[in-house]
Amino acid sequence: MSSKSSKKDSFILQAGILAAAGFISRIIGLLYVSPVTRIIGSVGLGYYQSAYNYYAIVLMISSYSIPSAISKVIAQKLSLREYRNAHRIFICAMYYVLGVGLIASLLLFFGAGHLVTESAVPVLRVLAPTIFVYGILGVLRGYFQAHKSMVQTSFSQILEQIVNAAVSIGAAYGFIVLFMGTYERSEVEAEQTSRAVYGAMGSALGTGAGVLAALLFMAAVYGLNRPMIQRRIRRDRTQHVDSYREISVMILQVVLPFILSTAIYNLSSSLNNKLYTDIMIKLRQIGETQVVGDYGVFNGEAMKISNIPIAFASAMASAIIPTVSQLVARRELAQAREKTGQAVKTIMLISIPSAVGLFALAKPVTWLLFPDESTIDLATKILMALAISVVFYALSTLSNSILQGIGRVNTPIINAAIALLLQTAVLVPLLLFTDLGIYAVVIATIVYSGLTCVLNQLSMHKALGYRQEIVSTFVIPLLASAFMGAIAWVVYESLLMLTGSIVVSVIPAILAAVAVYFVLLILFKGVTEEELRAMPKGHLLVKAAKKCRLMR
Repeated sequence: MSSKSSKKDSFILQAGILAAAGFISRIIGLLYVSPVTRIIGSVGLGYYQSAYNYYAIVLMISSYSIPSAISKVIAQKLSLREYRNAHRIFICAMYYVLGVGLIASLLLFFGAGHLVTESAVPVLRVLAPTIFVYGILGVLRGYFQAHKSMVQTSFSQILEQIVNAAVSIGAAYGFIVLFMGTYERSEVEAEQTSRAVYGAMGSALGTGAGVLAALLFMAAVYGLNRPMIQRRIRRDRTQHVDSYREISVMILQVVLPFILSTAIYNLSSSLNNKLYTDIMIKLRQIGETQVVGDYGVFNGEAMKISNIPIAFASAMASAIIPTVSQLVARRELAQAREKTGQAVKTIMLISIPSAVGLFALAKPVTWLLFPDESTIDLATKILMALAISVVFYALSTLSNSILQGIGRVNTPIINAAIALLLQTAVLVPLLLFTDLGIYAVVIATIVYSGLTCVLNQLSMHKALGYRQEIVSTFVIPLLASAFMGAIAWVVYESLLMLTGSIVVSVIPAILAAVAVYFVLLILFKGVTEEELRAMPKGHLLVKAAKKCRLMR
């Protein structure tokens, strides 16, 4: 990877580009949640999250897995230089999402009343048309990802979140004023509920506006590249041209397992929400405002923060699919094992310290993003508990994509289903027979992510003969992270005592944590110079390490 060409082809480099965009997108997403929450309240956030969970699961069933599935199929054709067949797959996939997306949007719109509480129905109906738009966007993203180019997808993700943030804030405020006649909060419970619903509807409109903006950008990029695409097709001398019927069968054979795997993998959130709200409100007789509000804190605040570090794992998963698909197509299994081990180690170098950092600095990080005194304690405790799930979700997200990339597309479905059944068996008794409340959902989330992670790792070992190196991948990062977390906590608490300011205290603590982890990781020989150079801006990291005499 030392050569210029190899760097350009590095899936870790492409993952870094996509991860940077994912990180920026999630930060934007977190930053706008705070003003939106102040506008619509935790109850409005709860209604939005309840509707969004079902929107997300229908999106996953219909369109969400399209980029990964299409990139896998097209990448295999590109590795054999079958440009005409690759483009025919793109066209066929576009027809597929147009049909499926339309049906899914209509079903979600008219079936909203059977999925969520009455108050959340209009919110879900505002979200429904977004599924149709997202399908088209997904095909365009998958097409460019198959060419191992993540720049287009990365920029579109950032644009999507910027538009989402702007429209969500403006529409949430505008809907409340428009439908309530005033922005002032009422003491009447029914009016509080109506205000929360209208605000949540405005926030849901932002989601659709963001996806539409990203689609327009990707369509423009495709238009600019179309002359080059047509030239490659004209020069293609492939003798066998796949029929659209063959392509349709191929797409279904790949897309359906991707969809089922992703749907089941993410079904836990919707299922947990349904079980939690139904049991707590209908059986335990807890007030709807408290139940929905607590869930809003869990899913709208703590989960959003814990998902930030997983952005790199998601990016790595997207980047590695075309790579391992091409290696398997060429029967280069040893290379596939090497790339798998490289990817796992890279995400562990990031996920483990992220989890420890969130645990050590849970309260100040939460306060920076969601400065609400009424929910800060609950959000902090939930985030501390969820920290371990960062590592589990990072590993399981990557292993899902690797298994799909090497052709074991049904394995993640089975693993996710087993984990879902077992986590449900844990959640229901906790809700019925304990007073844990929302913490029961937290425990179930950790159980689910841990089980999926373990089952996928076992499946990869069986499928590839892959065995991950333990010491430098897990032990050394964990040891370095433990020291890092302790230093970060001491720096933060010391500065807080001196300044009394959370902002002034937490930023130096985070910077100190990054520096300590970087130094210890190298001193403990957890990463080599070659591995460091393979990372995004790795040459700068190596230069810094040598300047500090950490490396020779």
